[in-house]
Amino acid sequence: MIWNVLAAALTLLYPLAIWFGHGSIEPRWLAGLLLLAAATRLPALKVSQAARWTAGGALLLVAVAVGSNAVLPLKLYPVLVNVAMLAAFGASLLAGMPMVERLARLREPDLPPAAVAYTRRVTQAWCLFFAANGTIALGTALFASEAAWSLYNGVIAYILMGLMFGGEYLLRMRFKRLHHA
Repeated sequence: MIWNVLAAALTLLYPLAIWFGHGSIEPRWLAGLLLLAAATRLPALKVSQAARWTAGGALLLVAVAVGSNAVLPLKLYPVLVNVAMLAAFGASLLAGMPMVERLARLREPDLPPAAVAYTRRVTQAWCLFFAANGTIALGTALFASEAAWSLYNGVIAYILMGLMFGGEYLLRMRFKRLHHA
């Protein structure tokens, strides 16, 4: 539990720390934040392949940032997270049970066929979200100022994710009314 809270806090504060630290703290020292973020993922490594890929990728970004003393590898972390989530959700569509169906079955083990189809579409929607969000994160890392990168990856991306969660929740409530009434 404490690891999840720490991981969430680091993930939320990471873009702001990079923005405030850029120019006054060498990137190789800022890489310590990314190393700490990767360390908070250690408890999830046994459970999630996405967590293993994210932690491994983060360690690679840390090594490149320390070796080059450049900020770009540190700005690529949000891209890495989106790629890992896209891979996890996308792979679940190709083999086995879609990710959202897995999560839904934790609360309702016997999903009707219409709900199974709905969860597949929601998993596809999340794949599109992670692809678009990761593409924008990459664009801001490569072409935008540190302030624009921090604004998108530290504020706007989370607002968009919240809107996605909220919109899906409203659609799910409507779906349940139409199919379970």
